[in-house]
Amino acid sequence: MTPHRPLWLIAAPAIFLILWSAGFAIAKLGLAHAPPLTLLALRYSLVLAVLAPVALILRPAMPRTPRAWADVALVGFLIQVGYFGLCYVAFKIGMSAAGVAIIVCLQPVLVALVAPHFVAEPVGRRVWLGLGAGLAGAIIVILSRGSVQAEPPLGIALTVLALLGMTGGTLYEKRFGVSHHPVTSNLIQYAVGAGFTVPLALLTEETRLDWNAEFVWIMVYLVIGNSLLAMSLLLAMIRAGEVSRVSALFYLVPAFAALFAWPLLGEAMPPAAWAGMALSAFGVALASRRPKPA
Repeated sequence: MTPHRPLWLIAAPAIFLILWSAGFAIAKLGLAHAPPLTLLALRYSLVLAVLAPVALILRPAMPRTPRAWADVALVGFLIQVGYFGLCYVAFKIGMSAAGVAIIVCLQPVLVALVAPHFVAEPVGRRVWLGLGAGLAGAIIVILSRGSVQAEPPLGIALTVLALLGMTGGTLYEKRFGVSHHPVTSNLIQYAVGAGFTVPLALLTEETRLDWNAEFVWIMVYLVIGNSLLAMSLLLAMIRAGEVSRVSALFYLVPAFAALFAWPLLGEAMPPAAWAGMALSAFGVALASRRPKPA
């Protein structure tokens, strides 16, 4: 008998995709007001400013052992510093958005390759077909919206490391993650993110900030929607589901990001992008479909 899945978990993939994907266009708007690492450091610092009083009021349980603290902190380092931080640095030294997107789109494939050995999750033929279709669709969307330029070798290397950071964080959370209170997980992980990005921004950038009403709303979204809600949903889905199926959702991120960039940035979706979006959706649906109980 198939166990009952709560309504929030059923809705989580759609909510996560919307919150995560819209963050790319909104972050691009934010870059008009602050340098990339400064924007990221401010985002993490504001998350901590929101969470600190909440933690004092709710007093959620904290990790009970040094190993549990280290597990939560490592996932935060791999995703917040390893993935986001390195992607932002890659942008800073000249990587194109399309180049970064194509490299990080390999994340579901890496997860599927490693999952059977690291988290003992077998990946069947149907999942592989879905992953292949999803990857093809994501690449079509990316290439239809801008050609990939000659990329700097250091930028490529940093983006590959960012890909490994997200992949490692996803797999580590699945194998060693414990179901901590969302405030606890986010507080520790964003403290790690701020601890690395704040000094890096101060050392490498002019930390100018162009404060106005638009920038305030951008930061509200990046802090509440993109950081707190989306990350909490991602970690919850990884713990509750099969990691290769959860990772397949990332094939839809380029398509949804392009969809949000249309009204927010005026970047129209060409016909090929719509075809790629449909192919990605088919691939994710195929990879995510649960087998019928015997």
